[in-house]
Order: sequence, then C-alpha cells, then structure tokens
Amino acid sequence: MQPARLVAQAGCLACATLVAALVLPASALSQGTLVTPQQTNERIRELSVLAQSAPREYVIGSGDVLNVEVFDVPELTRDVRVSAAGTIALPLLPVRLRVDGLTEAQLEQKIAEVLEANGLVTHPQVSVVVKEKRSKPITIIGAVGHPLVYQAIRPVTLIEVLSEAGGIATDAGSTVIIRRAVRAVPVADPAASEPDAAGEGTESTEPASADAFPTVSQSSPATEGTRPPQASGTTAREHGDDSAPPDLAGESVILSVNLNDLISTADPKYNIPLESGDVVMVPRAGIVYVIGAVARPGGFVLSNDQEQMSTLKLLSLAGGLLHTARSSQAVILRKDSAGQQKETQVDLKKILQRKTQDVALYPSDILFVPESGGKRAVLRATETVIGIGTSAAVFRVGTQ
Repeated sequence: MQPARLVAQAGCLACATLVAALVLPASALSQGTLVTPQQTNERIRELSVLAQSAPREYVIGSGDVLNVEVFDVPELTRDVRVSAAGTIALPLLPVRLRVDGLTEAQLEQKIAEVLEANGLVTHPQVSVVVKEKRSKPITIIGAVGHPLVYQAIRPVTLIEVLSEAGGIATDAGSTVIIRRAVRAVPVADPAASEPDAAGEGTESTEPASADAFPTVSQSSPATEGTRPPQASGTTAREHGDDSAPPDLAGESVILSVNLNDLISTADPKYNIPLESGDVVMVPRAGIVYVIGAVARPGGFVLSNDQEQMSTLKLLSLAGGLLHTARSSQAVILRKDSAGQQKETQVDLKKILQRKTQDVALYPSDILFVPESGGKRAVLRATETVIGIGTSAAVFRVGTQ
C-alpha cells in the first residue's frame, strides 16, 4: 500500500472517530448509566424549580443597608448599615436598636414605638426599606459554571445555589463539599440591652430568622443503601486556609454530599438547606479520554478517587474494544511536567488476558486504540483532531 493512500485512510479513520464521538450521546444514554454534563445541568435546573420555597418577608441581618424615613422628621431620615452586632444608631435615640432578625414591617413598628415612648415624635409614621441585602451570603466555588456569591434573600437549598451558579462544569467531581461556620453564642450588646424610655429592654439576642434558615441535621439516620451527607468537625487552619473569613472564627464544620445522590434521588436529606456564610465547593476531578477502536469514544469524568482509574475500567466505560482493534498496540498520550506530550505503548491484549499488570490513568490522559493497519499514520492524523474529538462527547457515570 502506498504511503499516500495510507495517510488518506488514516485521515478517514480519524474523521470517522470524530463523527462517532459527536453522535454517540443519544445511544449511550439509552443504557441509563451514562449522561452528559449538559443533561446533568438540565436535571439540576429542573430540581431547582421544584425545590423553590414560597416567598417570605426578608429578615434583616448584619451588613444590610436600610433606608429609614420618618414622615415630617428629616433629621431621622437616612441610610444606615446594620452593624456586625446587628444594631443600628439613629439620631435623638439614646440607645442603639437591635434590628437583626426583624422584617421591614417589624422594624417600622419598633422604631415608631421607641420614638413615641421617648416623647420625640407624636404618632410617628415610619418607613423602612432594605436598600442593600448583604447579610446572607452563600459562596459557590470550584467546578461550576460561574462561581459567585449568592445573597439568599429567602430560604434556599443546595440544588438551588448550584443552579444559580450555572450548574456543574465538565470536569466536576462526584462530591459537593459545604463548609459551615460554627456559630458562637450571640453576646448581648450592652448599649442595645439598656432599658429604653418605655421601660422595656430590647428583644433577645437570638436571631428571629432561625426558621428561615434551618440548620441541617447532621445525625439523621441513613436508610439502607443510601449515603447521607457526611459531617466532620474541622478548622480553617487545619486545611491550610489562613485567609478564612473572620466570621468563621477559625472553626467550621464540613458537610459532604454525593452529587449522584443529590441529582438522582428526591430525598431531602441530600438537598440540604443552606445557611448564610456557607461556602459550597465542587472539587474538580478531571477527565480521561479514549479514542479509536472502542464502542464509545469520548471523555469520562473521574470520580474523586482519581488514582483508581485504569485502562480496564476505561475500556469498560467505553463499551469495550471493537473486533478490528489492534489491542496490543494501544498508546497512552500524557503530558509531562514541562507540558510536552509523551507516548507510552500499552498492550491491552495482555492486560485483558491478565498476563500483565493494569495501567493507571490520570486526568487528561488519552488512550488511543488503533484499528488494524497503519497505527503510526493513524495516530499522527488523529492528533490533529484530538482536541475536538475528545471534547465532543463527555460522560458522567451514575447520575441517573
């Protein structure tokens, strides 16, 4: 066979591999075990719509900016920010007012009562509007569509914030990690606890928004065959995070939720309610690729135990070898620490016959299985379309 015809056939084979990778997802999904990240994100959006709770009145918290207006009293009309202690100061009032845990209507009534009790305004008409909502931040980082800080103006769950962040990225791992600050017992503000002119002290320091953001139970029993969110006590220092937010006070609890359980089941113990200050992280797991003479060429997302992926497991996910495969001449393409691509020949035939040890695969590895004839020419032709062919079909395992 002439070299020109060999290269032409190699190019045709590479194109056929690319076409197979492009049209494969529909047939792969029919098995119900592999889904694309796009379909996973569609599922996240569907569950997010179902999980949305009915709107409630916003509960004021630390960091919010309030616009306070008292009719016909311009001295008391202004914007004020709620302090870290949950209080605000208004002119003419002898004490700071504790406002965290109150709604706008409740705060309007409280300011009116204080003004009237101190003899400052007769029959005051007070209006309070939350101008900036900053008290309930939930941070979403890692392998998501677009990391962001989400202001939870209503009770939200894990699936909702993942949807707000654009779903998961192509290389997202199989676990979602939530870091939650250990809340210290609130200490009463001496200035805010002084009795006002009405002869009553301010309300309890315990926030009234506890029902709006319930704490997830970390000790709920798991049913057989399921994996509930795992919680563990830890500190930010133990994870090497010297820049932990000050409100964590160095102490936090880690909750771990399996992404497959979260998406594939309707059990609320996985779709846990989030609290203000939570940090939601989706770790990256990486992707391994297989192209050439296999039933399902494409990329496969690794689970979080990345070191467990091997050529045998990858062939199993890819549906096995075609009968035309030259299994003894497979090649692993891997980039070294300098970014240079290296080739390592793998005898899949001996591995399948258990005559040699299985080979471990790592993120971004590409396993190429040539067809019969012209392996080297096919490999060179395929390298030009590896970037397209391996990204055309990416699959996740076990999300349905």
